[in-house]
Amino acid sequence: MALNLPVSPHLSARFNADATGELTIDGAPEWFAEESTQRLREVVLSRVGEIAASAGHPVQLMVSDEEGDWLLAVHPDGTIGDEEELPPEVDAAPTAAAGSPSAGGPALGASPSAAGFAPDESPAPAPVALLPRSAPERESFLYVEKPRPDRARRGVRGALARAGIPLEPSAAELRERAELDAVSRHWAGPRTIAIVNGKGGANKTPTTALLSAVFARSGGSGVLAWDNNETRGTLGWRTEQDDHDATVQSLLPATDSLLAAEARTADIGHFVHHQNADKYDVLRSNPTMLATEQRISSADFDLLHTVATKFYRLVFIDSGNDESAERWLRMIDHTDQLVIATTALGEHAEAGALLLEALLQRDANSARLARDAVVIVSQSERTGPASDVRRVAAGFEPLARRAVTIPFDPEMHGGRLSFDTLSPRTRRAWLHAAAAVAEGL
Repeated sequence: MALNLPVSPHLSARFNADATGELTIDGAPEWFAEESTQRLREVVLSRVGEIAASAGHPVQLMVSDEEGDWLLAVHPDGTIGDEEELPPEVDAAPTAAAGSPSAGGPALGASPSAAGFAPDESPAPAPVALLPRSAPERESFLYVEKPRPDRARRGVRGALARAGIPLEPSAAELRERAELDAVSRHWAGPRTIAIVNGKGGANKTPTTALLSAVFARSGGSGVLAWDNNETRGTLGWRTEQDDHDATVQSLLPATDSLLAAEARTADIGHFVHHQNADKYDVLRSNPTMLATEQRISSADFDLLHTVATKFYRLVFIDSGNDESAERWLRMIDHTDQLVIATTALGEHAEAGALLLEALLQRDANSARLARDAVVIVSQSERTGPASDVRRVAAGFEPLARRAVTIPFDPEMHGGRLSFDTLSPRTRRAWLHAAAAVAEGL
């Protein structure tokens, strides 16, 4: 039932993801910028409370953010409520009744007369048999708790829910929760994900690093990003370096000792570089060496992959550009999920499509990988229209299982790759892309 609030003043508020917002009072805007979205909501709602106090009655506020639009009632005392009455909450704590134990049989230590013998009788001693007795009935302590009502956790709805207003999560929040659950799983056995495109500059390295970050930050440790490029692989340049300079070439001679039974989990730390904020490890190539000096055979790749899957549950491989190299072809043989990385540029997209078509003809496993591939199309130009990215993604739909898009973000172009520095919109897009990959694992 509606609360029949006065229609004046007319109030509406808009909250943006960058902690800026606007409050419109009878058509006159006021702008706000705070250090966080939480602080922004508090400041704007406090301002509306002042307006309600001046008016002497509750006021109606239309709130808009990335999750949708809804009406709130703001009272002169600063309290906030929905415009619609909510049903009374149901007590979620069931009452458990404890059972009463009962005792049976004669008490130990009873006198002979109490046991049925006359005082002058002297019965022959007999062995005492302890007969099993059934346990008294009782209610289990492990009762099934009634489900608690789901409440919003994000955005304005989440802030109001934490303040005691029982708002349900929006559809957007529910989708985000489902995708977080998908990338947080731990599968039985290791999984290998190859990020490929035969054209250089197609965004393979950022795709490798940021997918690794999403899975590691959400699902915990055990994620490796491996630079399988023998021609100037740059994954090491764009990620954190530990206090050593180990590369794939450093690891290869140590594979036997790492595969020995006495090898410890921490021993792999001598050869990989941990990303402190993003929680995954990097196995670097050496971009200062010529390709002829760091060739890896199929047998070498098999050893490296065996070590990687012994110490890590998820292995993301930045493939490099040489599709004829032994290490590239052997990578495909070990892959569980194929990812085509591309930008909206025609030559990058065409190279990715040609690769999928070639894999369809290679063998049965390669054909399966191609059909189940995920294509991640990144907007590489600030001025490039988003429609170009969507058009390229749509063009891959007949070739692959999923095609998803990533908006332009300057933090993806040059310098160290860090998930925290990306815009909220870009982080959300990478979670969506990672969930698409998780579907194939």
